Amino acid sequence: MPALMLPEEIEALFTREDGSYAFARWGRPIAPIVFGVADETLAIVKGAVEAVVTLAGHQMAETDPELGTNLMFFFFRDWEELLEVPDLDRMIPGLAPLVNRLSSEEASQYRAFRFDDEGAIKAAFVFLRMKGEMAQVPAETLALTQAVQVMLLWSERAFSEVSPLAVLPENGNTILRPEIAGVIAAAYDRMMPVAAQDASHALRLFARLQGPAPDQQEHTT
Repeated sequence: MPALMLPEEIEALFTREDGSYAFARWGRPIAPIVFGVADETLAIVKGAVEAVVTLAGHQMAETDPELGTNLMFFFFRDWEELLEVPDLDRMIPGLAPLVNRLSSEEASQYRAFRFDDEGAIKAAFVFLRMKGEMAQVPAETLALTQAVQVMLLWSERAFSEVSPLAVLPENGNTILRPEIAGVIAAAYDRMMPVAAQDASHALRLFARLQGPAPDQQEHTT
């Protein structure tokens, strides 16, 4: 059985920098698309998303009836390349100043979410600048990390110090940390809300972690 997280540790995963609690999960099947990678990397990214979706007990789809695709991954080398993507400025308001800010900060990644009327995630955009350390991360590890981070609306600080992944010492395989897998599975329990702004939600997640551990998804790197 995986090591259980304490209620305050779960709460911290969804507590914003301003101290507010904000949780959301996907409210519709996930239809991903990936730009800027070779076919073999495309398969790795989609496979990682499918693995985490399966863990959560959620669903994948070929298309979203409203949006076509609702999870977009963009791989590139320079932030300015995003300004050349057709219609991206319509999907990401304020794209030009955002690109300027991320470029000046030499950021390596950025995620943006869109929500439906109930507060559930209805679309997400993942931007990955493949330079420096980011370019050295194995594709499987990068894909699984990003799939985890887009599955829920985590705090911006949730994985700033500790990765959601772990390496098995006996074989070097990379897995999703059991306690994080447990939180994802609990968050998608059909009795749980799709969105929450009260920290008592973390206690409900904790209560569901007392049950059987979810199967782990393993990726060889």
